[in-house]
Amino acid sequence: MDISKLIALGLYVFILFLIGYFASRRVKSMSDFYVGGKNMGFWAVAFSARATGESGWLLIGLTGMGAISGLSTYWVVVGEVVGVAISWWYMAKRFKRKSDEYKAITIPDYLESHFKSKTKTLRILASSILSVFVIIYVSSQIDVTGKAFESMAGINYYTGAIIGFFIVLTYIFIGGFVAAVWSDLFQGLLMFFGLLLLPIVVFFSMDGSTGIVESLNQIDPSLTNLWGTSSDPWMNVATMLGFAMIGLGFLGSPQVYVRFMSIKNEVEIDKGKWVAIVFTLLTDAAAVTIGILARVLFTENGQDPEAILGNAGENVLSIMTENFLPYILVAIYVAVVLSAIMSTIDSLLVIASSAITRDFYQKVFNPEIPDEKLAKMSRWVTLIMALLALIIAMVIAVNTPERTVFWMVIFGWSGIAASFCPVIILSLFWKGYTEAGAMASMVTGFLCVPFFKFVVSGMEGIGPYFEKLDVLAPSFLISIIMGWIFSKLYPKKQLEEA
Repeated sequence: MDISKLIALGLYVFILFLIGYFASRRVKSMSDFYVGGKNMGFWAVAFSARATGESGWLLIGLTGMGAISGLSTYWVVVGEVVGVAISWWYMAKRFKRKSDEYKAITIPDYLESHFKSKTKTLRILASSILSVFVIIYVSSQIDVTGKAFESMAGINYYTGAIIGFFIVLTYIFIGGFVAAVWSDLFQGLLMFFGLLLLPIVVFFSMDGSTGIVESLNQIDPSLTNLWGTSSDPWMNVATMLGFAMIGLGFLGSPQVYVRFMSIKNEVEIDKGKWVAIVFTLLTDAAAVTIGILARVLFTENGQDPEAILGNAGENVLSIMTENFLPYILVAIYVAVVLSAIMSTIDSLLVIASSAITRDFYQKVFNPEIPDEKLAKMSRWVTLIMALLALIIAMVIAVNTPERTVFWMVIFGWSGIAASFCPVIILSLFWKGYTEAGAMASMVTGFLCVPFFKFVVSGMEGIGPYFEKLDVLAPSFLISIIMGWIFSKLYPKKQLEEA
């Protein structure tokens, strides 16, 4: 590994450990460990919510998508900006108000209080689904960490994955949610300026005699079609919706919404929404633009872009930084990529730990134990969940060396979103939504994601369309429909009489 990359990485890790140390001084209870004592400021929460929501997918996945799909990839930007805007403008305050009223510090806390559940079934179901998909999601991020170290720092995949794992685990183990949010603010700033700087530098380094759109058109005319690259219009519709519907995941995903629980008050939400929108718009647009510029600069008509830019364009960022930036800045971009990945891992580990410690151990089996006595246990549960995710990541890496890096990232993200977003939306906006409806929504979302991923996408005829549409949109829709049906079948009055 080059000395400049080693120095940049060492400085990055040192700052994270400092954050963990100072955050640990604020952790005196389980509420502190999981929601920062509900006293976080808007800058930290906004950057943390966005950094957590994006992950390494933004820097490696979205840049690659821009290179492979061209201008139509900007539908991802539209979908994510709309999703973030709806979340912050119309859902955050309602959710904050209700979660404070319920004294909730986890999503299962919120659900059990909202539906006035008399049994522990809803809490157990929510915690179980959350634990499964969070572990899958964390293991996918550990996998991406290994790939990032390998492609950008020249470190062996397994060594890189384990190094990244121990970095993030250390500061989370020490500082909990506060460390996650503060580190996300630091890492979010790195991502923001890193993504914005690169396309500007590249653009001004290019020969201005031929426009970008014109150059794309010469390589492949379909790349300049905003509606997609296929000759089949229905395939383009499916692709466009698949891109745009990624934004659905911001409408209630626990790892994002626990940030709204943690913010000081509703005034901070009003300030934070502008930070979140600007961050999303600029970083997503920059990521797509980096991919498009790479396609223009490094490929020609008739060439296979994946042969040059990597599988699904995954090497775009490393190729662009190495060709257009000074070596010391290339080293810093290693830290930028790791920031995107680790800002998601830290948040997910805190969520997974809360599902076990708070929602299973305390609320189901030992309700008499006070919160203050569980802060230490929370740290050890975080460690165990992290080790489990590491083992899964290593097993997958050994058994499927030809895997596409991001299929599991999207799978984990979609599983969490399809299971919880419809429940959060309906609980905030429909008074007729019942506990039975919520359980139906969660189970449906949980089952539909693997069904559409592994069954429907392989079907002859409709399969390719659903592969482009991806799993989140149809799973989300069916989850909402089932929530409505079961709420009508088992209304509140009938449940109360029973």
